[in-house]
Amino acid sequence: MTFIDWLVIAGYFALLAGVVYVTLRKNKIESGEDLFLGGRSVGWLAIGASIFAANIGSEHLIGLAGSGAAAGLSQAHWELHAWVLVMMSWVFLPFYYKSGVSTMPEFLERRFGARARWILSLVSLAAYVLTKISVTVFAGALFFEVMLPEMQLTIGGTTITSFWIGAIATVILAGVYSSIGGLSAVVYTDLVQTGIILAGTLSVTVFALYHLGHSGVTLDAQTGAVASSIGDGWAVLKQTIKSTGNVEQFGLWHSLSHKAFPWLGVAIASATIGVWYWCTDQFIIQRTLAAKNLTNARRGAIWGGALKLCPVFLFLVPGMLGFALWQNNVVIGGVEFQTLMCKTVDGVKQIDGDKVFPTLVQTLLPVGFRGLVVAGMIAALMSSLASLFNSVSTLFTVDVYQKLKPETSPRHLVTIGRTTTVVMTALGLLWLPIMKAISGGGLYMYIQAVQSFLAPPIVAVFVMGLVWKRMNLRGAVWGLSLGFVLGMCKLAANAVWGGADGFAFIQDFYFSGILLAVSIIIVFIASLTAPAPDDAHVKGLTFAGLDAQFKQENRASWNWIDVLGSVLVVGCVVAAYAYFWTWLD
Repeated sequence: MTFIDWLVIAGYFALLAGVVYVTLRKNKIESGEDLFLGGRSVGWLAIGASIFAANIGSEHLIGLAGSGAAAGLSQAHWELHAWVLVMMSWVFLPFYYKSGVSTMPEFLERRFGARARWILSLVSLAAYVLTKISVTVFAGALFFEVMLPEMQLTIGGTTITSFWIGAIATVILAGVYSSIGGLSAVVYTDLVQTGIILAGTLSVTVFALYHLGHSGVTLDAQTGAVASSIGDGWAVLKQTIKSTGNVEQFGLWHSLSHKAFPWLGVAIASATIGVWYWCTDQFIIQRTLAAKNLTNARRGAIWGGALKLCPVFLFLVPGMLGFALWQNNVVIGGVEFQTLMCKTVDGVKQIDGDKVFPTLVQTLLPVGFRGLVVAGMIAALMSSLASLFNSVSTLFTVDVYQKLKPETSPRHLVTIGRTTTVVMTALGLLWLPIMKAISGGGLYMYIQAVQSFLAPPIVAVFVMGLVWKRMNLRGAVWGLSLGFVLGMCKLAANAVWGGADGFAFIQDFYFSGILLAVSIIIVFIASLTAPAPDDAHVKGLTFAGLDAQFKQENRASWNWIDVLGSVLVVGCVVAAYAYFWTWLD
């Protein structure tokens, strides 16, 4: 890191502070709606950028790049979810927005009853602490540890490493502007941070292709042609994968018997997780609920879907390029990649996936670009954390505290929301040593495995609640409760009997599909054992309960621009699948 790099980072923080300051002057925080939903006044451009920035956390830069280096495109199915965002914008969002709710548990209460709201609130709060906050902070701290090893403090004879300095600083800063500025500050800083994330990560991809394309690797044994241009970088990657016998490992689809990514299990589990995350999770939906109207909410979701097309090329592909640089032992500036990204497992040297992205930044990028990528990394970390803190604060304040004390004044709710953010900041830091102790790499795989146990019952309840008007409170309660218990039993079994494979009894993604089917059956049977819901829990909350006014207002909220945008996003997803399906043949 040079002076120019630090200057770029300082410029990022100055820009961030300026956005927060302007947002606070324009948007006064006087009620819970101002703090949690930005006064419902946000435009589509900021909403889409916030959806993207909230999703792209440090676990993407560390974990997804690491997955690309170790398993190629296996995780691409979770990153090609732009189509799910399009589905959310047309199928789920009109119900959420027209109902006027602030949280997803509140929507369940409207549709079923109070007990369903309580269950989803508590499950969501626990899941945020155990997965999203902890993993995001850990991955960000790991990036600082690799990128800035010289950044240390000595206090009373105790040395505080860059791992802890980076983690503590970013968590506190994200907590501060999230609690002070609310969702407005989060959304508008995300609009700036999206540009920084895209520019920073794209530069890693371009420079990795450049160095791999100029590595001198022989492309054709007969003619003796060697890689000598940036365009040859992709050819070197494909040749490296083929020559090392990793075609199936780096491919998009795997056999049904594949231990980690059987294609049927992956197809069902990734779609289930996608519907849960993009269509029902407070973390994402809260941004669309902040829109000034349904038109902006839908366009924001479609714009977020367009941005969601990027991660495969900005994180997975650099990871694969890192594998090619490591496999060919490319030397840049006198530094060998096999030395920087190597770990030893049972006496055998292997590529260390979780160090791939930081190493690429450290070795490939010229002066100034390193600072840009580090700023992008900080942006990804802070945007995800700020969004998480705001969502958790909303869930606790609206769905727990306000339910227990309904007479609470709007200003007191703001105080409770900000206090909750401070508490979540502390919990995120307290959980960090545990994550550091149990993590041996593969962060992104860890996230998807845990989410595959949490998502199915929630998806079953939300989807069936919209399409089946006979579903009632008993079906929702039993579906959520038993589904969650079964998922946690599987997680516990993995911890006790997982062994070398990391899963017990049945492969994790197959289990996700089975749990989805079981949850649907539970919801169906339990609903039939109780009376049908009354009109108040059906009208405007299910497809069968749509009235003429709802349909008219929904139709007036879109035009050909929304349709064209949706078609283009889905078309890009289809094109990506079509190319990568046979890209190594």
